[in-house]
Amino acid sequence: MSHRLLTGRVVIATHNAGKLVEIRELLAPFGVEAVSAGELNLPEPEETGTMFAENAAIKALAAATASGLPAFADDSGLCVDALDGAPGLFSARWAGPGKDFSGAMARIAEELDRRGATNRRAHFVSALVIAWPDGHTELFEGRVFGDLVQPRGVAGFGYDPMFRPDGFDRTFGEISSEEKHGVDWQSGNALSHRARAFVSLAAACLRRPA
Repeated sequence: MSHRLLTGRVVIATHNAGKLVEIRELLAPFGVEAVSAGELNLPEPEETGTMFAENAAIKALAAATASGLPAFADDSGLCVDALDGAPGLFSARWAGPGKDFSGAMARIAEELDRRGATNRRAHFVSALVIAWPDGHTELFEGRVFGDLVQPRGVAGFGYDPMFRPDGFDRTFGEISSEEKHGVDWQSGNALSHRARAFVSLAAACLRRPA
């Protein structure tokens, strides 16, 4: 499959400040100018997909059509094994309109206790889609596995404080932004789900400036 090269200016189709920071930092080494959907006052489309990839495509295509620029969207979430993959696609909705992720993390703990679940395995999923105004799209996905613990740390955002990735004794809430989504471009190694998806995206659609 041939991929389309992304250059120049791109819209990041998100109104999530934490996600915006991460994506901008990932794009920075490639000389791509990034403007957010919020900065362009673009509306948020209704996410009607049944998979992360579908929702990412809905957001990217809506932003590309409205702006006339290539658009970059992420749809991601936390999937808890003992909750049959919940909150999954509804990770943001569990936090409610006020984006109360402390409450969402408490809800997960309550649901696990209610089920008498001892299994604390979970994983984050990220689906990244680039869409062009002509309807062309590119999809890349990444996952990171770990365990749920008592929330710790104030770094990151969302469910980060309760997620301890495999091989670490710290949660995403205790890991610096650089360590969480930094990429070793020689090896291609990355920690977070979003960074892992971005490694594949960069290999296919981005070129570092000379």
